[in-house]
Amino acid sequence: MRDGIPGLATPHPLIDRLPAVYLEQDFLQRFLAALDDVLAPVLLSIDNLPAHLDPRSAPDDFLDWLAQWVAVDPHESSPPELRRAAVRGAVARHARRGTVGGLAEALRLETGTEPEIVESGGTAWSTGPGTPLPGQGRPWVTIRIRAAGGGDRDGTRQPDRVRLEELIGAEVPAHVGFTLELL
Repeated sequence: MRDGIPGLATPHPLIDRLPAVYLEQDFLQRFLAALDDVLAPVLLSIDNLPAHLDPRSAPDDFLDWLAQWVAVDPHESSPPELRRAAVRGAVARHARRGTVGGLAEALRLETGTEPEIVESGGTAWSTGPGTPLPGQGRPWVTIRIRAAGGGDRDGTRQPDRVRLEELIGAEVPAHVGFTLELL
């Protein structure tokens, strides 16, 4: 929630909006000055609304709000640049959600490494009836993620198994099981 900022000048003083006959009244000047102090952050936020709605320049509290608008849930412990990237690419990722490419992109964004994904399904076409179906009977995905070399010591992030399982569970279709292997 945005609060008042002491000493912040308003870009649009209310006293300037009044007819000249009221400009010399001391009470009215003080009353409107108090309203200007309250309205200054609101007016400046409205003036800067395009910057607040852009994930690249939005303040952190607005970024969390934008994340809700585009239905992403970046982990609160994620670095700010990863949270901004998650919000910026959310709409494009929603179009690929439930696919191998969408899952790989979500994992790449979370871990910073390229995952290896093996799925049990497949597609095929045939000109005649009775052709066996491709893939396996039970839909399943196996995800292998290689942990970065030194982990937190060299600045890379170690994958959090619980967070990754939550992410994978949200990304794969509901009827598809998965196995996560951290290598």
